Amino acid sequence: MIRFIEERNQPVDLILFDVGGVLIELSGIPVLMEWTKGRMDEEELWQHWLTSPVVRRYETGRCEADEFSKGIVDELNLPVSAVEFLNEFASWPKGPCPGSRELLNVLSARYNLASFSNTNEIYWDHFLKSGLSSYFRQHFASNQIGLVKPDKEAFLYVCHATTINSHRILFFDDNQLNVDTAKSLGMQAYCTKGAVEAGNVLKKLGLL
Repeated sequence: MIRFIEERNQPVDLILFDVGGVLIELSGIPVLMEWTKGRMDEEELWQHWLTSPVVRRYETGRCEADEFSKGIVDELNLPVSAVEFLNEFASWPKGPCPGSRELLNVLSARYNLASFSNTNEIYWDHFLKSGLSSYFRQHFASNQIGLVKPDKEAFLYVCHATTINSHRILFFDDNQLNVDTAKSLGMQAYCTKGAVEAGNVLKKLGLL
């Protein structure tokens, strides 16, 4: 259940969006759950992914795709080769979530928007080609800034780069771990799946 009371009527100078799972559809977790044959549920898979050393290296631009794919196949004991995994991984980003383009079109005319995503060269290229990137004034891609969510340092980097106080940033992400870190630093943060949920939060906050 999404709660609104504590953040209602708070001033907002920046709306910060995660990309995958909020604006761009991703199909990765169901595939990983099938490959791991029930050894981990969705929450456990996310926990592993966000804390995996090889994922963190890849998403901060510190290793190549082949090292990443071999590492994650070994870590999760997946029943596919590193090459097969990488081919499948590249197909996980789908098109924009329903309502993404319409939401960003309205918001970009009224607010300062920035993206903040754990990503890699494959997914970032997909985001750029989607046409959604043009709605943002700034982008904070993990493989470009060398920092990843849910680390506090990544969020503090955004605050410093934008020169905006954390309390005046509204953040949307599809992972609760990232939302928890944002809240611990004073951001107004919500865990939302897709653009429709994000839009509903914005409406309830009186921002849309």
